Amino acid sequence: MPRKKMIPDEIREQVVAIVDQFNEENALPPEADPVWQTLQRLGVSSENQRRIGIYVPRFRGAYLYLDRIGYNQRPSEICRLKWTGSMDKWEFAIYKHSKNHYDPDEWMFPGSGEVDGTIIGAMRAGNQAYPV
Repeated sequence: MPRKKMIPDEIREQVVAIVDQFNEENALPPEADPVWQTLQRLGVSSENQRRIGIYVPRFRGAYLYLDRIGYNQRPSEICRLKWTGSMDKWEFAIYKHSKNHYDPDEWMFPGSGEVDGTIIGAMRAGNQAYPV
């Protein structure tokens, strides 16, 4: 028997819409990437270049993982949110790259003041904790 999803489909759809809107308003254009700039100076076409700083949501059980695409065009862990049953009361955990794990008890990082239980607050905190 398949496992029941902890985060309902309608909530997942809302999350994706929130992340997409945030990306539209906050992601950087490809021109901000120094690699893209170098390729352009060399006359190399880079049609596959995407915007930078785009959050990519992943769902697993009761968790929403917010990864972000950086200059290397690969997703990097930023934070994890735990579904509590309310769209404005997600539990937050920052990803600590130095220890390779999510830490819900870490609150001494740039952007911690942005954490307010919302997905947007988490992405704002992530942008400050890990600038692109």
